[in-house]
Amino acid sequence: MMFTCTTPACTDVRHEHRFAPRKGSAAAARARKRPVSRKLVRDKKGRSLRVDIHCHFLNRDAAAKVAHLNPTQYEPQIKFANALTREVNVRQMQDRGPKLSSIELRLNDMDRMGIDIQAVSPAPQQTYYWTEPGLGVEVSRMINDRLAEIVGKWPERFVALGTVPLQNVDLAVIELERCVKELGLRGVEINPNVNGLDLTDSRLNLEKFFAKARELDIVIFMHPTGFTQGERLMDHYFNNVIGNPLDTTIGTSRLIFDGVMERHPGLKVVLPHAGGFLAHYWARMDHAWRARPDCRTVIKKPPTSYLKKFFFDTITFDPEMLRNLIDKFGAAQVLLGTDYPFDMGEEDPVGLINSVPRLPSAEKERIMGGNAARLLKIRR
Repeated sequence: MMFTCTTPACTDVRHEHRFAPRKGSAAAARARKRPVSRKLVRDKKGRSLRVDIHCHFLNRDAAAKVAHLNPTQYEPQIKFANALTREVNVRQMQDRGPKLSSIELRLNDMDRMGIDIQAVSPAPQQTYYWTEPGLGVEVSRMINDRLAEIVGKWPERFVALGTVPLQNVDLAVIELERCVKELGLRGVEINPNVNGLDLTDSRLNLEKFFAKARELDIVIFMHPTGFTQGERLMDHYFNNVIGNPLDTTIGTSRLIFDGVMERHPGLKVVLPHAGGFLAHYWARMDHAWRARPDCRTVIKKPPTSYLKKFFFDTITFDPEMLRNLIDKFGAAQVLLGTDYPFDMGEEDPVGLINSVPRLPSAEKERIMGGNAARLLKIRR
């Protein structure tokens, strides 16, 4: 799913993609865990709301603001791509680019896909962490103000997750408070690294950011932009296919092993693409924690005890894989996601959830919207 546009005229592939059809697969039924009994948010007809936690909006004015700085030089999914990938991206941008910034086209697609509300977040490269802090604040404010305008005009269809300049933690905390207290945004999208530095790197001092996010009780949506050391991922669109879940895996592992989740219990972190690789190979890190003292230098409990506190979107492309995710982490931690409007997204999210074998209707309703409504404080 990646977006890499940084100028309104950009023709890179990741801005416009065509959805690939999902191929369903039969899956054996498994025992469900952790039944949920929370009250659902319903529409006026009594149907539970369907909320998309993972969808993006391109702010073309912000892109134009930084265009003279050649943003593509900082974007892993452009840097680490071969000629064919760039060619495919140009063709796809011609088809799908308008969907990134046209609300009217977006609303039509939401209706077609059965989505009541989008928790719309910036196109992932529009975090602009590579800018100097003053410019970073300026473009963040532009992006956040526009998202707030969209929500204000279509309050029944959108809530928003903004962006903050993590390259300067003090400015990031100020903008986070403005997003929540003045603009009414429900959280922020961040990347799993800041200019190649891990989120827990002491040079960033992001402990204040995580503490403020917990204090404000908002959602952090941690979305990758490709892998920052992608020299081996140039071909076959690997820096998206492999690089995106890999960067999520590393970012999540850092939040766990470096103690962020332990120090800030209740932090609400949503992981895209079904949690990257970590959510599906979690046992290896638990084994390492038990077997090796160098894996126990910070955290006091097995890593999965913290991983279970994260939230995961449904973008698995396979009912059996989604079934495994629900079985391991519980239906309460799984949220409908589409990655709209990118080609690595899920075209039929409702159909995917409905195809999970023997999933109770109450759990389906919560995954389709109830869990997101609770996290995002959506009330009708």
